[in-house]
Amino acid sequence: MTTSPRVAIEYCTQCRWMLRASWVAQELLTTFGARLGEVALVPGTGGVFRVSVRPDDGAAEQVIWDRSVESAFPELPQLKARLRDVVAPDLALGHTDRAARRAEGEPDA
Repeated sequence: MTTSPRVAIEYCTQCRWMLRASWVAQELLTTFGARLGEVALVPGTGGVFRVSVRPDDGAAEQVIWDRSVESAFPELPQLKARLRDVVAPDLALGHTDRAARRAEGEPDA
């Protein structure tokens, strides 16, 4: 069984963010399907909400969203675009691409 690429969603159990983390996992699995080898929920503490990806078995993990850095939870279109850029750069996300560009402050194409 391959676990490539592997997405990890670390969430704060003290803050009761498991539901949010599982919703994000569901959305990523729905969008990327078999392009992902695994989406893991990782319990943490201290207000953590971090999404990281390991593109393949030998690669280093890349953080694509960290609530402590971004000062906010991810908007799904923005998160999907960041994940797509790492695991499936040729994948068109349709309306999600437009929403992600707006969230990043870029004009619509």
